[in-house]
Amino acid sequence: MSTIYDTLNDRQKEAVLHTEGPLLILAGAGSGKTRVLTHRIVYLISEKGVNPWNILAITFTNKAAHEMRERVDRIAGSEGGSVWVSTFHSTCVRILRRHIDRLGYDNNFTIYDTDDQKTLIKEICRKMDIDTKKVKERALLAQISHAKDELMNPDEMEMNAGADFNQKRAAQVYREYQAALRRNNALDFDDLICKTVELFQNCGDVLQYYQERFQYIMVDEYQDTNTAQFKFVSLLASRYENLCVVGDDDQSIYKFRGANIGNILGFERVFPNAKVIRLEQNYRSTQNILNAANGVIANNTERKEKTLWTENPEGEKIHFRQFMNGYEEAEYVVGDIAKRHREGTADYHDCAVLYRTNAQSRLFEEKCLLANIPYKIVGGVNFYARKEIKDLLCYLKTVDNAADDLAVRRILNVPKRGIGATTVGRIQDYADMMNISFYDALRVAEEVPGIGRSLSKVDGFVTFMQSLKSKAQAYSVSELLEEIIDLTGYVDELKAEDTEESRARVENIDELISKTVSYEEAMKGEDREATLSGFLEEIALIADIDSVDENQDYVILMTLHSAKGLEFPYVYLAGMEDGMFPSSMCIFSGDQSDMEEERRLCYVGITRAMKELTLTSAQQRMVRGETQYNRVSRFVREIPRELVDLGHTVQEHKPKMPETKSPLNSYLQMKKNFHTKAFQPQNFKVTKADTLDYAVGDTVRHVKFGVGIVKDIVEGGRDYEVTVEFDKVGVKKMFAAFAKLKKI
Repeated sequence: MSTIYDTLNDRQKEAVLHTEGPLLILAGAGSGKTRVLTHRIVYLISEKGVNPWNILAITFTNKAAHEMRERVDRIAGSEGGSVWVSTFHSTCVRILRRHIDRLGYDNNFTIYDTDDQKTLIKEICRKMDIDTKKVKERALLAQISHAKDELMNPDEMEMNAGADFNQKRAAQVYREYQAALRRNNALDFDDLICKTVELFQNCGDVLQYYQERFQYIMVDEYQDTNTAQFKFVSLLASRYENLCVVGDDDQSIYKFRGANIGNILGFERVFPNAKVIRLEQNYRSTQNILNAANGVIANNTERKEKTLWTENPEGEKIHFRQFMNGYEEAEYVVGDIAKRHREGTADYHDCAVLYRTNAQSRLFEEKCLLANIPYKIVGGVNFYARKEIKDLLCYLKTVDNAADDLAVRRILNVPKRGIGATTVGRIQDYADMMNISFYDALRVAEEVPGIGRSLSKVDGFVTFMQSLKSKAQAYSVSELLEEIIDLTGYVDELKAEDTEESRARVENIDELISKTVSYEEAMKGEDREATLSGFLEEIALIADIDSVDENQDYVILMTLHSAKGLEFPYVYLAGMEDGMFPSSMCIFSGDQSDMEEERRLCYVGITRAMKELTLTSAQQRMVRGETQYNRVSRFVREIPRELVDLGHTVQEHKPKMPETKSPLNSYLQMKKNFHTKAFQPQNFKVTKADTLDYAVGDTVRHVKFGVGIVKDIVEGGRDYEVTVEFDKVGVKKMFAAFAKLKKI
């Protein structure tokens, strides 16, 4: 046997050599599970004589898939090239591209992102007379997504709703939403899994083909699978049952996305002859960090017993620091990072600040800016969601799939063609009446009642798009994109503006062109055809975490949920207070399973640290405009006391009270202060503008928050409430009179 297997520990080697039948690998944090999976693939090919194309390895992120693919290629060489290594969604897209016509779709379907979904839901709510001020589009999408995770169609959802009016309404919206997706020849992310399961259930020959094709299946991060993903895997594996799943029930933290921890806890019930192997040796962290993680997670009851250990040094104790408020907390964390960098003990990219909610990032971002420390917020505005990128992608989407009404309507007036909202409404009404796509209605615009003088402008757009469609047959993706940019004059208009913002947008477009070229080169390297559908599919499946560049030297600011799968030498876990983490909602609900999920999230945060872990909390914190006074998080108190270095606590920095005051007077003064409002509002006079010089979809600048895109405008009695998604600070709601937004 090759000496590459001698580098594995006993448990890892046992997992690699067990190839037949169902196998559950319980892999603790940092225990080398990717190493096990790649060596297992190599062993199947080189030692067991399995054809590479009979092996399927599924991960959850593109980053993990790329890492596994590189390792397989490095160890197995050219033999590993035929192994399918991809995410759940990418795997299902490849299957659907070949067979979705069996379900009545065209194979060049569009994949809708979150913004597309919201736009579609908004249209449906308008048609159904649903007030989106009372019923948020996001809430409806969440209900629909949950139904799809459970493989529940609209009829089943409505039936299960019983007398619940809100659930019934959500089911009706779900029905209209699916019908609109079908008309647009589009799928959302949940559909990618659901439609593949539907394909397998309805087309036995297709299922049988892939069962024969994938005789050995490996699934990473199995604790994060939902019901639909479980069904997909179980259908594929039902013929040979050579299914190896790798996961850690202690890291199951995506219940809100539909993840079902029962899939990993109940694996042996579904596959009674399954073998279970525990990987408990950690190669990432110091023993003190692992002891802290073990101490916290031991308080959960819904788990499979395992204890992490390492041959690494014992390391530093866990640092715990408490501060008066969130400002002092952020100042300390950023100052400590600056000190490490100044002393040469760490680069910026060695440090990560993790927190429970996105809202906590603001203070750390401000302090990094003041200290001139480079940083990256993971989970900000996605590159592909920026206006200029979205516009050009919608041109490409329309060329590829003209049935995508959302894409067509977005670019109909980009650049300005003088086609007004009234004309668009008439064309849409005609399309609805004739049961045809919006683009098909544009092509027969002369038949639309009341089209009038807009006909020539609409015909000009159709002629332009038809010419692009014909060129797409001969052009590469990058050539087609550059042709669109040249003919629309998109970049010329931005250059004419000659502002800092317009120059940044031109740079973004240059980056998009580079992306198309990189895609073409990657396809050439894999000896595959670079298609427009393939390019659009690839960028649709990119996640936030894939944007983390390990070669760039910046501090990472991210939520605990985003941090899973990553590791950093120095980790700062901020906001460790009851009410923040665990959240107040979790505490007051009294649901033990929710609290256990929060504890698993803490376990994930602790085990991201390699060398040192710092926990911070604040005695008082401003949340939603109110000052909260919270005790130290129960998760901190669950860490064995001997592992924690308390350092200087906030009490040591408190000024001494004058000796003349008695304890009783001090108590009364504190009580009075506690009930006094921290801020007494002044009588500001708000003058409501007659109109705003910007609209939904426009790019605007705020004096403090920077550049963003207007997502919603709601007219109130005293002022307009404007919702803006800023590039750096995320979504903010504000009144127009105070915001003083400037259109760019």
